[in-house]
Amino acid sequence: MPSLKDLKNRINSVKSTRKITSAMKMVAAAKLRRAQEQAEASRPYADRMNRMIGSLAGAASQNGGPKLLSGTGKDDTYLLVVCTADRGLCGGFNSSIIRAARRRVTSLRTQGKTVKLYCVGRRGRDALKREFGDLIVESVQDVTRKGVAFSSADEIAAHILKMYEGGEFDICSVIYNRFQSAMTQIVTDQQIVPASIPETEEGAADSESGALYEYEPDEEAILAALLPRNVATQIFTALLENNASEHGARMTAMDNATRNAGDMIDKLTLNYNRARQAAITKELIEIISGAEAV
Repeated sequence: MPSLKDLKNRINSVKSTRKITSAMKMVAAAKLRRAQEQAEASRPYADRMNRMIGSLAGAASQNGGPKLLSGTGKDDTYLLVVCTADRGLCGGFNSSIIRAARRRVTSLRTQGKTVKLYCVGRRGRDALKREFGDLIVESVQDVTRKGVAFSSADEIAAHILKMYEGGEFDICSVIYNRFQSAMTQIVTDQQIVPASIPETEEGAADSESGALYEYEPDEEAILAALLPRNVATQIFTALLENNASEHGARMTAMDNATRNAGDMIDKLTLNYNRARQAAITKELIEIISGAEAV
């Protein structure tokens, strides 16, 4: 049975841990609000860009269209952009993305495809390199340390587009957590190269306003300028969603840790009081027995 000193040290240790988890919860809650606002604000822009590309794609596809829209004509090599956090202590946030990436890699390799990994975030790189180290072609960290900036997404997109133009892959997908609430994040596997867009008929009216548009210059010229920006926009949206999901998962995990620490302190305090009372009772019995023996 632990001594009174051991129990006291354990109680003080758990109290110190509770202070840390409580502070981390408050920090994550403060960051979550801003990150959630940024993620929600980016969704209409990304969706609208997809609809715009979809309205242009019908006419352009008749002439083959840009390579970013029509693809290479093959699906032999896949590039998976795995977006995780640089830090842990955020519940199952990182592990859910890593599991999805592993399942995707295993499925593609079973089909005889070549897979390459582009890791965004230290946790994903460290976990995947144990099993798929030879598949990792690039890794970047600290993208969200000072907040998510479009310049970071633009640099990643530029590197991916350079690889695509060099014929290093045929299809690129990004795997990330889409923010739904502080307790719920949805693992998403989204194809970004070639562009995955809803099919629309040529000259179709805008689904919201009912308006018809005429474009100058022609559709192919607009797509040639818009498609590279769409890749950067989709990566930027994924990073924003991931950032909000990370803070939400960390806030929830630290709240649970704080509650568990409180429960543990209560149990240890009860055991400490029982042990202390037993020690006092034993001393009293020894004193009484000694007095009676005199």
